[in-house]
Amino acid sequence: MKFTESHEWISIEADLAVVGITRYAQQELGEIVHLELPKVDTKVTAGDEVAVLESTKAAADIYSPASGVITEVNARLAEDLTLINESPETNGWLYKMKLDDARELESLYDQDKYNELVTQ
Repeated sequence: MKFTESHEWISIEADLAVVGITRYAQQELGEIVHLELPKVDTKVTAGDEVAVLESTKAAADIYSPASGVITEVNARLAEDLTLINESPETNGWLYKMKLDDARELESLYDQDKYNELVTQ
């Protein structure tokens, strides 16, 4: 799993990347009450805004950690936002994507560096 400075995570499963928000981001936002996910087949570039989360505290833009094409969104979130509130780094994933270039992930934080970021 790799992490962005803006608190998204990305992991590789088979030939796709799975993207979501970190537990830290969810805790900072509070209970997520509304979510706008990207459309399937959307081409994105690393850093593009791809989703919006609204919580009891604030709204937050979600940025793509890598470039590629959105292949799937987590449809279960439309019916059950507790997934993102209770397990943002597993069952609460946001979308899957086919990466243009996996080497983009090399510039992202590993777990140790991300932990340093959020404990400063």
